[in-house]
Amino acid sequence: MDRLEAMKVLVAAVEAGSLSAASRRLNSPLATVSRKVSELEAHLKTRLLNRSSRKLALTDAGQIYFEACKRILDEVGDAERAAIGEYSAPRGSLTLAAPITFGRLHVLPVAVEFLRAYPEIDLQMTLSDRNTHIVDDRIDLAIRIGDLPDSSLVASRVGEIRRVVCASPDYFAARGTPQTPRDLSQHDCVTFDILMSPDVWTFRHGNREESVGVHSRLVVNTAEAAIDAAMAGIGITRVLTYQAEAGLRAGKLVKALQAFEPTPAPVNLVHVGQGPLLQKIRAFIDFSAPRLKARLTEITS
Repeated sequence: MDRLEAMKVLVAAVEAGSLSAASRRLNSPLATVSRKVSELEAHLKTRLLNRSSRKLALTDAGQIYFEACKRILDEVGDAERAAIGEYSAPRGSLTLAAPITFGRLHVLPVAVEFLRAYPEIDLQMTLSDRNTHIVDDRIDLAIRIGDLPDSSLVASRVGEIRRVVCASPDYFAARGTPQTPRDLSQHDCVTFDILMSPDVWTFRHGNREESVGVHSRLVVNTAEAAIDAAMAGIGITRVLTYQAEAGLRAGKLVKALQAFEPTPAPVNLVHVGQGPLLQKIRAFIDFSAPRLKARLTEITS
């Protein structure tokens, strides 16, 4: 039995939540994943996992062993990276996560420049509007839009993004343009549900926040869908500035309630703060931060 490989399988199974999910993550047959966990239990002469048809759970012994496995695998990974020089020179594979539209419009062009400047680095980029878990998903760097919870993550601020209310010119011509947030009660709305509630939108009124009820005729889970519906005249939507940028510049969307916009959301590059920083991560931060700042300044100007 390859004990280190078996440890990797166990960790993957626990983090993924099931043996089948670990099989997909590792790109390994389910039978192989199950066999390696069983061999590890046989070697240790103790049960590590309680299995059911839906999920698995660690036994008390399994919890202790799982935590030890993670420490060992992290140390082995550090040793391998040191051996191939990832701490002394920018090289290796870098994983990066970013929101879908912001990643495509603004992070990807910077990433392409970065790859040209650093030929010894490969980049894996994950685009999702739901925040990935940096540790569990083994992400080296992530773009985060919004306030960051207290954590062990290290953040490098690269700018800020506003939230804008907008609709098609035809919609405003037919229904009127709201002058205050409370006027939204007389309008149809399109809500991007990852960004806000479909029932209540929050605005800034002087030095305080004001929450108003809205009627969402359409609720969607992507900003692109919300923008397309608003341009089609379904109602008023609220998205981040960069998401509506193309529609606004083309005249297919018009802003409203700008005086009541909430405080802009911070944009940060974040990474795990434990241990020495890999040169590939430092290189991407140093390269991308000023370029992303310039792009964000252009968006918010």
